[in-house]
Amino acid sequence: MNAGRKFALTGLVLWLSACASGPETRKDSKLTGPEAGPATAVSTAPKPEETKPQPKEAAPVARSLSGAERDFTSAVEVARRGELTIAETALKALLEKSPKLAPAWTNLGIVQERQGRFPDAERSYRQALVLDADQEAAWDCLVRLAARTGRAASLEAELREALAKQDSVARRTALALNLLLQKKHPAAVAEARRALQVSEQHVPAMQVLAQVYAREGKYELASMVLGNALAIDAEDAATLNALGLVHLGLKERPQALERFRQAVALRPDFAEARNNLGTLLNEGEDYAGARVELESAVKAAPDFAAAHLNLGNAYRGEGDFPRALAEYERVLQLQPDTKDAYFNLGLLHLDLEPAGMDALERLQKAASFLEQYKSKGGTDERTAQYLKDAQKGIDRETRRRERERKEGLKKAAKAPEANPTPAPPPGPPATRPGASGKVSQDVR
Repeated sequence: MNAGRKFALTGLVLWLSACASGPETRKDSKLTGPEAGPATAVSTAPKPEETKPQPKEAAPVARSLSGAERDFTSAVEVARRGELTIAETALKALLEKSPKLAPAWTNLGIVQERQGRFPDAERSYRQALVLDADQEAAWDCLVRLAARTGRAASLEAELREALAKQDSVARRTALALNLLLQKKHPAAVAEARRALQVSEQHVPAMQVLAQVYAREGKYELASMVLGNALAIDAEDAATLNALGLVHLGLKERPQALERFRQAVALRPDFAEARNNLGTLLNEGEDYAGARVELESAVKAAPDFAAAHLNLGNAYRGEGDFPRALAEYERVLQLQPDTKDAYFNLGLLHLDLEPAGMDALERLQKAASFLEQYKSKGGTDERTAQYLKDAQKGIDRETRRRERERKEGLKKAAKAPEANPTPAPPPGPPATRPGASGKVSQDVR
């Protein structure tokens, strides 16, 4: 393995771009920010008063564990373990008995979205909002789903129309997040501030505001806003994950690691925090530790392309060619137009030598993947050198094979003519020394 070669590491650009790398990884990588996990576990208990912030419970589930709430809690835990089909069945059974349980509709949508059933997921989110128009988790999920499926602009228009009829902090914050994901930063800041004017301790609006500041490189300002959010709710995993990214922007890697670990401890199913922690562990060449975090990330969010790419880097760091290859191929299934997977595939074939793979074929594949990276608009300045390395390897292997071919021809020309004198018949078979497990004293 060439220790000087750096891989590409990517992320869903939901929070901010941050420099971090996996094993042999490109330095212009991206981490991921606040995002819904595979199950939000929205409480079915009454909401606390806006003017008196309440600390979160250790487990973000309903306070009462009787009847529908008990079934809801059980279904959420099943979803968090990644058993999505079972979780969906449980949530549907619950909703048949309690069709007005808005948090159950939200979690059903999340399970459906993780299964790739986007229209079903959107219907579930919208049903949750019909029952509770101010449910933050449902708005968050709906906004992010619209952004991922290319319908952010239409949802923006819908939100503006609804706000013109009736103002709402939840809708205002959803619009701010929608604008952020469309990279309309000034408009996002304006909407987040309007939400905070109504509810000055509204943590989701603070998170959006901080995201904009961080994307603009105003890390100190972002840190101040997130510090205020953390003072209001010390156990908000999204705030902690966001602070980790701000620490990275400020070149404070140890603090970033600690923040990501805190976020994961609070929400073990928080795929984005797991991805970010795994990214930094990859960077520190703790590939085994990174693998654990990133395997958890893709289990919680099977369609999380960035985590699959980073997991491939962890496998590659451990020298596991087949698993690394499978993860990079999975990235291309999820995001066929991504560039970084081709870059990493090129270096994987260039540097590792899996058993059973023809050396010339491997090097030719390395060159092909790097050329595909270039053709898709990849601009990493090291690509030209890596292509030269691949071509040198191809030329060297081709010359070696040509030498072997010529030597074979020379040996064949010097070989005795056909039909040589037959050898005498073999004598009795000899006993192989030590065949019985003991070696004769006469054997030297």
